[in-house]
Amino acid sequence: MTRTLGLIHSPREADEYFTDEGCFILETWNRADDPAVSVARARVEPGVTTRLHRLAGIAERYLILSGTGRVEVEGITPRVVGPGDLVYIPADQGQRIANTGAADLVFMAICTPRFVPEAYLDIETDVPR
Repeated sequence: MTRTLGLIHSPREADEYFTDEGCFILETWNRADDPAVSVARARVEPGVTTRLHRLAGIAERYLILSGTGRVEVEGITPRVVGPGDLVYIPADQGQRIANTGAADLVFMAICTPRFVPEAYLDIETDVPR
């Protein structure tokens, strides 16, 4: 019997990219051979609100690492969030997050099943960012 020890992935800061949604993303784990989950670090600059969107068929969790913000999830009263908070966003629910602090809002975005770009649906309706 052969044992597999698994993989260790170390993302490089240089791989962080800016999205049309209005935040920076650093993919930590998003692989076709592991379709059950993806993990990314998201960073929202002060004063920025991400675009209102939903993920078709994908549930998401935000684990807030640093900064302060206000999260909106369809059907739920907007809430203030900070370090240690975990926000669960059911699949197909409208969502966005605003950085209400003076420093970057940084969180892990954990998606099940894994995030794929074609699942992202922008539902913004002329709301200023």
